[in-house]
Amino acid sequence: MNRVAVEAERRSDTFRPPTLQTLPAAVAANVARVRARTRSTIMAVVKADGYGHGAVPVARAAVAAGAEWLGTTSIAEALALRAAGLTVPILTWLHPAGIDADEASAAGIDVAVSSVDELAALVARAGTAVRIHLNMDTGMARGGCPRGQWDELVDLALLGRRDGKVHVAGVMGHLPLADQADPEANASAVAAMRDAVRTVRAAGLGTPPAHLGATAGALTDPATHFDMVRVGAGLVGIDPSGTVEMHGASRLTAPVVHTAAAPAGTPVGYGGTYVTDRATHLSVLPVGYADGIPRECSPQAGVEIGGRRFPVAGRISMDQIVIDTGSASFPAGTVATVFGPEGGATPSIHDWARWAGTIPHTIVSGIGPRVRRSIA
Repeated sequence: MNRVAVEAERRSDTFRPPTLQTLPAAVAANVARVRARTRSTIMAVVKADGYGHGAVPVARAAVAAGAEWLGTTSIAEALALRAAGLTVPILTWLHPAGIDADEASAAGIDVAVSSVDELAALVARAGTAVRIHLNMDTGMARGGCPRGQWDELVDLALLGRRDGKVHVAGVMGHLPLADQADPEANASAVAAMRDAVRTVRAAGLGTPPAHLGATAGALTDPATHFDMVRVGAGLVGIDPSGTVEMHGASRLTAPVVHTAAAPAGTPVGYGGTYVTDRATHLSVLPVGYADGIPRECSPQAGVEIGGRRFPVAGRISMDQIVIDTGSASFPAGTVATVFGPEGGATPSIHDWARWAGTIPHTIVSGIGPRVRRSIA
């Protein structure tokens, strides 16, 4: 084997591909943090593949830590959890592919209904009783039954129950202003939910659990808790209200694949927007905006290598980012941490969100399929 082949083999053995590692212990710690602030049942919302962290490992960690329900966007997401052996109650409420009533009933999956038409269609299709949560629009105008049609929705649910087509298992809404961490901002939605619950009970539909607050409400406003709180972003270390420190639940690493010395005055990347101001070294990481690294970032963006933070040099490309490492020259295969929970030199998802002018949810949920997944 010639020298070039030997070196290529050594490099392939050394490299660790770009990897997003999920940290179940951090998920458990975040559930514990919510539990310390509420007596209500905790629903762990693992939509969008567990906010990019893997729906199954996040769900398992949350349930082991005391979450009693799971929440998803679609029946398909819920069925994947069932296939993984998760047996706790699951609610799905957005239904991008519609509601397959019999499939939901067979798998023991609750579904939310947000309009009279949606409930009427479900009742018409259902062969056996489906567990439903009546979803009121409590102020977001993004879904949920308008308050003026709530009585009609409740009446239809009552008829559906009499016909053996539905069982009302919950009443829900959403908080449009919970991120403000201000109970006054939530008061209107709380009042609407109380009205919704009173109507359901007065109709003779029993006392199904009510749920309104998500992560921010669960952490900041007990009036929003009702019988259950839905915690999604909080599972992976994000408090949308910015008032409670949560535990980052993932770490994104990538290997250095190329390093070169560069003299002062070297333009870097497309457009040459970054020009070295001294003799330095430049290292390339094999991740880019196709992998979820935000293309538009401030000059403060950086990664951690060897316990030090080094700045991103130039524009982020589809498949690569360049790092200015100054006098340090890192061999190929050296592992860089793009973000993680460690603090110090390691950037957090909140740092990347700030650098990109976005929210941390988009950072973790946007990591692309080329990045390998692992579990700590």
